[in-house]
Amino acid sequence: MTDLWRLPATDLAHRVRSRRVSATEVARDALARLDAVNPAINAVIEHRPEDVLAQAAAIDATIGRGEDPGPLAGVPTTIKVNADQAGYATTNGLRLQKDLLAKADNPVVANLRRAGAVLLGRTNTPAFSLRWFTRNSLHGHTKNPRDASITPGGSSGGAAAAVAAGIGAIGHGTDIGGSIRYPAYACGVHGLRPTLGRIPAWNPTGAERHIGGQLMAVSGPIARTIADLRVAFAAMAARDIRDPWWVGAPLEAPPVPKRAALCLNPEGMAVQPAVTAALRDAASRLEAAGWTIEETDTPPLREPAALQAMLWLAESRRGLNTALHREADPDASFVFAQMEALCPQPDLNGFMDALQKRSFFVRQWMEFFERFPVAITPVSGELPFRDQEDVESPEAFRRIMEAQLTQVGLPLMGLPGLVVTTGLVGTVPVGVQLLAGRYREDVLLRAGAVIEAGGVPASPVDPA
Repeated sequence: MTDLWRLPATDLAHRVRSRRVSATEVARDALARLDAVNPAINAVIEHRPEDVLAQAAAIDATIGRGEDPGPLAGVPTTIKVNADQAGYATTNGLRLQKDLLAKADNPVVANLRRAGAVLLGRTNTPAFSLRWFTRNSLHGHTKNPRDASITPGGSSGGAAAAVAAGIGAIGHGTDIGGSIRYPAYACGVHGLRPTLGRIPAWNPTGAERHIGGQLMAVSGPIARTIADLRVAFAAMAARDIRDPWWVGAPLEAPPVPKRAALCLNPEGMAVQPAVTAALRDAASRLEAAGWTIEETDTPPLREPAALQAMLWLAESRRGLNTALHREADPDASFVFAQMEALCPQPDLNGFMDALQKRSFFVRQWMEFFERFPVAITPVSGELPFRDQEDVESPEAFRRIMEAQLTQVGLPLMGLPGLVVTTGLVGTVPVGVQLLAGRYREDVLLRAGAVIEAGGVPASPVDPA
């Protein structure tokens, strides 16, 4: 019998819906895979087998009654531990929140349930979901299943590591500064950061998010195939009025010309040769499929990145630092200190100016996408970093921040971004980032499917 954990979500859902296999069989297989490989990578920090099997049994009962179980029927899916899931603690990697039990699901979690997904386990994140590395004082250290010497990424490092290792076909992630896109890159899978307002999200356990979070933070899917991203994205994006930012825009819009901008060194950022090679390779795959490629620069990213960081820190300086000091997580404390050193504290006028200028940058980018419906950019200026490299020294942190320009600069504009893995450099994954206009995830997914088809499909790996 085929190892069901190896199959993509689209295949699993089809088999369950057609009764070729039961959701319970899929769930038992997923639990066995989790037990086999999770101890080596610590991607899933909590799971309850009896709950997983009960969810699967409910899917089987729905099918038995002749009812529609949903597009993700029986698909094992992980949830990041910073999202409310009824009955589980929303820890966000914090000892301070280890007993913060959710009484209701976050809208994105509720949408996944309604689509028929079986929620397999809770995935790890750094304290405060802060870093591009995944370690905290409560749940411990997540390792990259492809190469334990490199970061699994962050903050959705547990989600990406789980998907890469075959622990679930889909991982839920969140992204305010690359937290979906970078873990997908580091673990050799795909990740979609949707447009602001696409996927409803809200944690009933917490206070309303600060304005920077409201304008920049999104939930989205991580998966091994572009087709799985597509079906997961559609399921996650269903209406939920609890998120006032949610927008019911069509998932498919009119066709656009097959024209892409190849942006090798956005605003002069340094890019390693292996990353440049991946960008040219992705462009050549699109070109072979009839796309026109033009080398050019992006609209601004450096100033948006600086304003993004300022908006983050304005909130932490207003109150979050109290929690930071109480938590006393060494990694988070170091990273916050480095960010504050790089970012002057704004007065009220500076804060208001940043919000005002956001419209200017959104306009520039949307005009750019009128010329080039897709931009191909580095995910990072470097191959995935050595694990925990950002807390080794202030110098290492500053170099990493510079390499992550394309991760930090994008969210200020609320734009979507898709990371497509394209291969390996030795044991280290590499890939590209695709950007498009607001609510044009359909364009990203079509271009991503072409790039994916030109390479070797991402398959689950056993931890190195």
